[in-house]
Amino acid sequence: MRKGHVRDLTSGPILNHLSVLAIPAALGMLFHTLYNITDVYFASMLSTNSQAGLSLGYLAYFFIAAFGFGLTAAMAGLMGNAIGKNDENRSSLAFSGIIFSIFLSIFLMLFGWFFGFHILELVSEPGVYRDLALQYYFWLLISLPAFLVSYTCNGILQAQGNTIAMQRALVFAFFLNLFLNPLLIFGISDFWTGIGFDGIAVSTVISNFAVMVFMLFNVIRSAVFPSFKYWIIRSNYFIAITKQMLPPTMSFQMIIVGVLIMQFALKDFGPEAIAGYSIALRIEQLVLLPILGLTHALIPLVAQNFGAGKYDRVRKSLFLCIKIGMISMMAAYPVIWFLSSYVMMLFTSSQAVVEVGVSYLVIDGLVLPIYAFLFSVNSLLQGLKRPLGIFWIGFLRQGVGCAFFIWIFISILGFDYWGVWYGAAASVILGSFLSSAVAYKVSKSEINGIKLKTEHQI
Repeated sequence: MRKGHVRDLTSGPILNHLSVLAIPAALGMLFHTLYNITDVYFASMLSTNSQAGLSLGYLAYFFIAAFGFGLTAAMAGLMGNAIGKNDENRSSLAFSGIIFSIFLSIFLMLFGWFFGFHILELVSEPGVYRDLALQYYFWLLISLPAFLVSYTCNGILQAQGNTIAMQRALVFAFFLNLFLNPLLIFGISDFWTGIGFDGIAVSTVISNFAVMVFMLFNVIRSAVFPSFKYWIIRSNYFIAITKQMLPPTMSFQMIIVGVLIMQFALKDFGPEAIAGYSIALRIEQLVLLPILGLTHALIPLVAQNFGAGKYDRVRKSLFLCIKIGMISMMAAYPVIWFLSSYVMMLFTSSQAVVEVGVSYLVIDGLVLPIYAFLFSVNSLLQGLKRPLGIFWIGFLRQGVGCAFFIWIFISILGFDYWGVWYGAAASVILGSFLSSAVAYKVSKSEINGIKLKTEHQI
């Protein structure tokens, strides 16, 4: 079997490395977002309650599945540093990461089964859409091991400069989901009636396990596993992975907390408000793809160069990522302004749902450039193996700031659901100040400051 190779990110043009890593990552995320949009589209063919239930059930599941994204960031950072230092134990680190993800997924499944439904009860009112959310949530728990293992593999491959594997996996998952959704929901005429709403979740379970098999295959044939004798479990790596995983995981969970806070505020405005926000959130994810791809590419760039002691390349990578990200997000806002209503109407015939979604996109679109800065700082901290700051930024921005500002706009100033959007935007601005302070402090201690020390061309 032909083994892959490790991409050396410690030399050569940074812009070239960013583009080679970011484009496949962004394309993979594009198809992941289209995957979610496919679910929303078929849910819309059932009812508005189905759309709202899908949104709530996914959020409760994602709160637990966030450990998968934490594992990606942890493995990309740890493996990238090991590669930069040419650590001979990196194969054992990769294998330990996969085993760790299996044990973790079993624990989280049990936790989610007994406690996860309380999240749904907190942010919804009794009724049809809550019942559908619970159905969807419990089905998705079955796919949790596949999700965590897949994203652990993704971190291992990212550290080697391979972002194509996950792209291909997500492209395949999208088309598989596109085929399975109508088949499982509506069945086959005169042969099988289908399973209705549950078909959306069953399709996701099947797709996630297919992605897991593909990603494991790519890791096994990569350069970090030269032979079976390196497949050794080391308990000390479990501790290192946990330390690197928990802050970004909790940061992702803070994103969910922020969304749940918004859902909690929106529930007083009916299922149309929740459905409109759910659709708009998927559309926004499409707009964010350029900076998501860039910032995912930034982690291995920072990690390898930090491990190799090339601190000026770390700084240049950060500034280039921020500059490209902010410019692309500013260019995206006119598109949002003119096209958001038309895109919303692809997923719903309810004018009330369309109005809610458009209002969110118009307001949150104003702070998209700030998202580029926030995500870039998060990737810097992960690559420097200092992820704790990511959690505190997320906690103060989305856990505290979001709730506080929404309360101000709705309870004090008397806004309707527009107050939720204004509050969320204000919390993003707060996050930018927090990120600036954390980035300055961490870079000063780890890479002798954030200011560029040389003037070489990128």
